[in-house]
Amino acid sequence: MTNAPILIRYFQPGSGARVGILRGETVHDISHCFPNLTAFFRDSVADVAGVIAAVERAADAATRRFPASDLDNPPAPALAHWLPPLDEQEIWAAGVTYTRSREARQEESSDGGDVYARVYDAPRPEIFYKASAKNTVGHLDNVGIRSDSQWNVPEPELGLAINPAMELLGFTIGNDMSSRDIEGANPLYLPQAKLYTASCALGPGILLAPSEQWLATTIRLDIARADEAVFSSAISTDQIKRGIAELIDYLGRSNSYPGGVFLLTGTGIVPPAEFTLLPGDEVRIGIDSIGELRNTVIEV
Repeated sequence: MTNAPILIRYFQPGSGARVGILRGETVHDISHCFPNLTAFFRDSVADVAGVIAAVERAADAATRRFPASDLDNPPAPALAHWLPPLDEQEIWAAGVTYTRSREARQEESSDGGDVYARVYDAPRPEIFYKASAKNTVGHLDNVGIRSDSQWNVPEPELGLAINPAMELLGFTIGNDMSSRDIEGANPLYLPQAKLYTASCALGPGILLAPSEQWLATTIRLDIARADEAVFSSAISTDQIKRGIAELIDYLGRSNSYPGGVFLLTGTGIVPPAEFTLLPGDEVRIGIDSIGELRNTVIEV
């Protein structure tokens, strides 16, 4: 699985949004075959392996290749830069899928958090709408904290990329930004705690590796303030309580996603209660075989 291709989306001045395959440190532009990610998601229905093979052939034949470091710029119209790997797709998120997440939700809740304890053990998982493209940023872009919240944290998560037929295409890195004080005051405030400008980061790309098993890897979170580490932790994906098929099944019940969908699968890394993000903090989320998602915090 570690040799699987990584599908990316990037901005090229004069050309706009482009699609590429990242192999090692080189980007292979495949926009001539897949002009956008929605085309890839839709073409993969009932033929995931075939379309991934087509992507690899397109990368082999690509006439435009360049170092991935050419994209390591802040988003600006005059600069090539990373884009989040989505266009029409919605982003949903599963909650309380790790023991540590259940404990953290109970700690922050004003009523003791019994609702979180119950959902951890319930047959039906917690799944909520997280973001559209307009609320999502990519690698090296700015991620937001709410101006009306005093307790904000990143939530590093393994993300699933799913096509319109609810077939898994692969994995990505997600940052489900969360205002803990708002959600803790009342669970009904969850949408306000989770969904706002720049409230989600996704990227740098999609590891094209359909599987019924969790990617066997480690999720790492590092937060720096004024170039000094203020928090660091890691967790293995084998700690996720729910199964891939289970989460995708509930996500697809009584709902459809014509352009495909992403599902963030919960966090097992929670900074201590006395910690909150500040503007200027740098958040780095690393997942082996996918890469690193790095963002700077701003107040929105």
